[in-house]
Amino acid sequence: MNHFELFNLPVALDIDLANLKTHFLNLQQQYHPDKAEDKDQALIKSSEINQAFKTLSNVDSRAAYLLALKKQDHHLDQSISDFEFLQSALEIREQLDEATDTEQLQSLKNEVNQWIEGLVREFKIDYVDEDWAEARDTVRKLRFFQKVMNDINKAEDHMLDDEDFDLDDDY
Repeated sequence: MNHFELFNLPVALDIDLANLKTHFLNLQQQYHPDKAEDKDQALIKSSEINQAFKTLSNVDSRAAYLLALKKQDHHLDQSISDFEFLQSALEIREQLDEATDTEQLQSLKNEVNQWIEGLVREFKIDYVDEDWAEARDTVRKLRFFQKVMNDINKAEDHMLDDEDFDLDDDY
């Protein structure tokens, strides 16, 4: 059973994330090791459910998984060779490193979301056209931007924690 079938979802890049989470929680309850007679088997199943949920939760890993289902996921760990993309990626990384407030991070987050949306559109076209080399390249780029988005969120959390911290606070 593939991950999409496990969660009763269509095999597609666009999925209902709320529906995914609902199915995930239901399956976790059903296969929870504390409730099972065969705890070892339930632990294995629970681990499979967690891995499937993690894979389908993010667009980059979901796209890579779609390629895997078509047996087209080889060489996804290769580096990106698109010079213009790499130049843009470097500029975004520099902006992140230089960001000093949450407004700058929000602006950067908006820019990264635009990149992701564009790459999602590209992947859908490549996938339908079975242009596997381009689809793999797009997944590499999606992975890059997903990492950037994670780093932006971490930086935002860090800034918000620092704003909330005050030496005069009573503990």
